[in-house]
Amino acid sequence: MQAGTQSVLGVGDSAPALAATQETPSYSLQRSLNWTHAFWFAAGTPVLVLFSIGAVASAVGNISPLVWIVSMFIGFIQCFTYAEISGLFPNKSGGASVYGAIAWVRYGKVLGPISVWANWFSWSPVLAVGSGLAAGYVLQMLFPADAAIRTWSVTLVDLSFIKTGLLLRINSTFLLGLFLMLIVFAIQHRGVLKAAKVQMIVAVAVLMPLFLIGVVPLFTGDLHTDSFLPFVPFEHDASGQPIPGAWNMVGYTTFAAGLLLAAWSTYPFETAVCYVREFKNPGYDTVRALVYSGLLCILFYTIVPISFQGYLGLDGLLDPGIYDGTGVGRFMAQMVGAGPILANIIMTMLILSVCLVIMTAMAGSSRTLYQGAHDGWLPKYLSRLNSHGAPVAAMWTDLIFNAFLLMLSDYVFLIVLANTTYMIFVFLNLQAGWLHRMDRPNAPRPYRCPNWLLWVGGICGYLNLLIMGWGADFWGERALLTSLLITAGIIPIFLFRHYVTDRGRFPDWMQADLMEDGRMIKKRAGILPYVVLVTGGLTIYVGHLLATYQM
Repeated sequence: MQAGTQSVLGVGDSAPALAATQETPSYSLQRSLNWTHAFWFAAGTPVLVLFSIGAVASAVGNISPLVWIVSMFIGFIQCFTYAEISGLFPNKSGGASVYGAIAWVRYGKVLGPISVWANWFSWSPVLAVGSGLAAGYVLQMLFPADAAIRTWSVTLVDLSFIKTGLLLRINSTFLLGLFLMLIVFAIQHRGVLKAAKVQMIVAVAVLMPLFLIGVVPLFTGDLHTDSFLPFVPFEHDASGQPIPGAWNMVGYTTFAAGLLLAAWSTYPFETAVCYVREFKNPGYDTVRALVYSGLLCILFYTIVPISFQGYLGLDGLLDPGIYDGTGVGRFMAQMVGAGPILANIIMTMLILSVCLVIMTAMAGSSRTLYQGAHDGWLPKYLSRLNSHGAPVAAMWTDLIFNAFLLMLSDYVFLIVLANTTYMIFVFLNLQAGWLHRMDRPNAPRPYRCPNWLLWVGGICGYLNLLIMGWGADFWGERALLTSLLITAGIIPIFLFRHYVTDRGRFPDWMQADLMEDGRMIKKRAGILPYVVLVTGGLTIYVGHLLATYQM
């Protein structure tokens, strides 16, 4: 590269920090998909409503449908920015975080890996939470509540210093959930196209019952309007019992906490862009996969929460099985007037639907690890593929990591940790939209997001950080701090990969992403990226100051 050009080292650096040679992987991801395949992978995301609909409803009360609808539309607005930046890199896999990270890495080496890491940590725990939820449904179907197989537990570590009552334990849920994860791994081990075909068959079978659960109460008269009144957030009385509150600072904090938890379910249909590297026609397929996946999610995240809230009412929300999710399936079977046999059929379909979203999570999160390793940000072994083109090393890492998470005693708290890190990724990625516009004004864009929508997406990034700071500690006294520490965990991992494994040089194929016409792309944003980072941190702090709790 000519002297005087800029590299990823920083503003004004004249020497590239890029390796001249790297080994070429034995296998590569295969261009075998179209947008419908990605759509069916993303079709698993509406099932995420099962993961946290109970926790959101029991925490915020009658306003829970509003939480879901607002959260879903925020996620839909954001996806148009993701569609543009993913189209800039048709040869990359791993999802929106990888494309956004390329914008940030030029303004600070560690900023790119932070984006990828935060996205992976937020998405990967779907495996653990989903496997635990499905296992709980199975045990509930087969055994009474007081059966020994459902009550035994061996405590390994007390984690009360993070959150009161949090444990690492082994029980039947862990063992059965681990078995389900192994089944998903075996399916995806043979490549993404075969997995997509399985995904389509399962999606058609399981989304219909979830759709019926949403619409049947609307026609049977089981949706009671008084279940939404008074339309205010929950507060808690002196004994800790939830009661109707008010739209004051306590109520707004509760609303923010609900938005934080719901976003983990409503935003992730952006997983459809994980497969750009495997699309036959990336420019055509990417935006269609995102938009149609988003419309599907809007449908489900509107009708299901409304019917759920309208059917349950206040008394139903106070059922212990609603918060932890174990009773959600049973109540949903009741919503369609199911008898014992039909209820078991519906529960079986819900179990399959959770397995569907587990497949979605393993496919997307493993490709995020793969691409991060391939680009020199994560440990090198994660870039290994098998003969079917599946990122097998990343899949094994996902499996082992989630086996550990599956031992946690509070899956709602795990969702909060995952989604708090997710908000950091979302913020960085939405700002990457205008960063790429400034630095790559002439780059081909198969899809170009309207200017006003790009800027609205950037504002949504700040809104997400505000929600993060405002609502995180509602779910646990150290949730925000723990999430920030988890996000910072990538720093030593990246430093080891970059300075020890790669001796301070990025792989040569990453150089192509940072160059245009044989020259390093000029950094045109000046100090704006650093201003954005500082104001983003201040936004989190302001949100934390605004948090007001009912004592």
